[in-house]
Amino acid sequence: MRVETITTVLDLVGVFINSLLGGSVARRRELDLFGYVVIGVVSGLGGGLIRDVLLGHGPPLALTNPLYIPIALAGAGVAFLLKFTEREWTRLFYVLDAVALSVWAVAGAQRTLAAGLAWLPAILLGTITAVGGGATRDLLVQRVPAVFGGNGLYASVAALVAALEVICSELGVPVAVATPLAVVAGTVLRLVAYRRGWELPGGVEWEARDVLGKAIHPPPLRRRDRRRDGDD
Repeated sequence: MRVETITTVLDLVGVFINSLLGGSVARRRELDLFGYVVIGVVSGLGGGLIRDVLLGHGPPLALTNPLYIPIALAGAGVAFLLKFTEREWTRLFYVLDAVALSVWAVAGAQRTLAAGLAWLPAILLGTITAVGGGATRDLLVQRVPAVFGGNGLYASVAALVAALEVICSELGVPVAVATPLAVVAGTVLRLVAYRRGWELPGGVEWEARDVLGKAIHPPPLRRRDRRRDGDD
């Protein structure tokens, strides 16, 4: 199977899952059918659109491939038609979110490498592909995007998955092996981080005034230290 075909399949899987997740957010906010469509489509296509615009290789795939928009609408439609209990949906949400995050990180890295860019842009665009749609969705419903923390490891997992895909590509690992490896690794890491509450550290609590004050005006030497300096 060609790399382009694998990447497109991954992209479409990510589109469906993320549009389904967007529809679930619309249900929680009690939006109407149009709200489901807007939030679902933005969630499903946002990351890929941002990636393709940054790559600058013609119109985004979501606008040229006839499958992208219908699949995004299908994901939002499933969320509109099916209702789960809060407990069932919470479990399903995090599993689907972990899979979609990993799938899109891989797809974004693959498309960037296929465009002839280096490893660092591949990791960057892989991460943006994975989190861009969800971040845009969260902004539309006026909540802090999950990418900014408080939701277990999120963007960091996407970056690690994209990096793993790049490393496998550099080592010559077949795509049919590297892709499932990266997706499974990212999914497991994301779910474990959520279950155990792993998060990146926030801001430290040092006060700049104290740190700078100690650097500019060091504390006076104690009497014992003065005697030692005098002996020297």
